[in-house]
Amino acid sequence: MTTTPPPAPPAADKPQATGAPLTMHGQYIKDLSFENPRAPQSLIEQTQPQLTLNVQVTNRQFDAKTFEVAITIEASAQTPAKEPLFMLELVYAGTVSLGDLPQEAYGPMLFVETPRLLFPFARAVVANTTREAGFPPLNIAPVDFVALYRQQLEANGGRMPGIADGPVGHA
Repeated sequence: MTTTPPPAPPAADKPQATGAPLTMHGQYIKDLSFENPRAPQSLIEQTQPQLTLNVQVTNRQFDAKTFEVAITIEASAQTPAKEPLFMLELVYAGTVSLGDLPQEAYGPMLFVETPRLLFPFARAVVANTTREAGFPPLNIAPVDFVALYRQQLEANGGRMPGIADGPVGHA
């Protein structure tokens, strides 16, 4: 006795496979600089530093749907007497491909969603670098990339900061 498998449903009934809206190919430290100009004195003194932090997001297009998105974090600390304690600059980047998206979705994907994915790793690099330099780890609070994007929209008169259209950032 032989049994026959049930017939396969027609192809139209199968859900179509859709590509992901964003594919992360890799992430990396593109540039890292740390200066401790007053060492070892800066490590001996116990003063409350004045911190300055700046975060920017930029992108660079490789082909129609592939981009490099970079978060630049600049942090510095000074004594109350305005003497430098440390200066840090990190460019942390990732290479991404966008799926089948309308052109108006490129800005939010490149300036909001991709930085959201990259930021925890960049934050860890900053904390580890300051800790390894002898300072308490600099734990950066989460960044509101939606607010940064909206700020850039307002600065551009409502025009989206589209593909490779300049940095989105705040101080």
